[in-house]
Amino acid sequence: MKLNPKLYKSDVEQEPIRAGFGRGLVAAGRDNNQVVALCADLTESTQMEAFAKEFPERFVEIGVAEQNLVTAAAGMALAGKIPFVSSYAAFSPGRNWEQIRTTICLNETNVKIAGSHAGVSVGPDGATHQMLEDIALMRVLPKMRVIVPCDSMEAEKATMALAATEGAAYIRLAREKTPVVTTRDTPFMLGKAQVLREGTDLTMIACGPMVYQALIAAEHLSEAGIKVEVINCATVKPLDDATILASVRKTRAVLTAEEAQAAGGLGGAIAELLGEQEPLPLARVGMQDHFGESGNPNELLEHFKLTAPHIAERARELLRARRARA
Repeated sequence: MKLNPKLYKSDVEQEPIRAGFGRGLVAAGRDNNQVVALCADLTESTQMEAFAKEFPERFVEIGVAEQNLVTAAAGMALAGKIPFVSSYAAFSPGRNWEQIRTTICLNETNVKIAGSHAGVSVGPDGATHQMLEDIALMRVLPKMRVIVPCDSMEAEKATMALAATEGAAYIRLAREKTPVVTTRDTPFMLGKAQVLREGTDLTMIACGPMVYQALIAAEHLSEAGIKVEVINCATVKPLDDATILASVRKTRAVLTAEEAQAAGGLGGAIAELLGEQEPLPLARVGMQDHFGESGNPNELLEHFKLTAPHIAERARELLRARRARA
């Protein structure tokens, strides 16, 4: 994989993942005049502002009405448009999940939902705005893709890919600047997991900003002779079963990492896959049945043990437990 050459350096470039969504949406709009955008009074925050300025006739400001946001988009999709809707993830899908279920999924409409400001890294806004349950909520909906880009570059590519792909989708975006892991030349394909680092002792499967944390944890573990395979699982649904199973059958131990509830999210999806096809020792790094708190984003990630040192320690515990059972 062609990754950022500064990946393991202190001066690695950083950018909000949502910025990549904004660029990708404009590019998709230039490629296809059927792409439209709707927002719930958060145009600047969700990075829809550039699209609204370039294509004002294809942008609709719905206002603080998230249920209307997705039902209007469903109607546009039935009329042949390709609607993208955006709000904070706490409100969409947090507030309008039933409308998403009924008007988008049940009717199989071609609506793309961007949930911005997801995860505890939203920071001072606190628990009410730190959406942690969205991956689980959207993953259980029939006909719904779930995409969690690892950085702004991948978010840009994913947005353009979604515009060109028929069917409902949810793309999860973080607020704060996070390290840029990939490059313009890094391949991206919907539904395809990527092995970013090869190893034989343990498979780490991560999504969103936690991909960077997993890679740093793997680098730390390599100093102790532990070879970790790191998979970027940007498409949480549908899972790339083949890539994941090929890795775990080699390493025989699995750790997942996400900035979301471990129950029902990526960790839940991997647990289901392993339970049905390859039962193996599994550890899930994520929010453990807990709401977020108000604080500095980096302090919160450390507090909830969502940083590389904690991931590395959890990996060591998993490997020790596996050896004890052998």
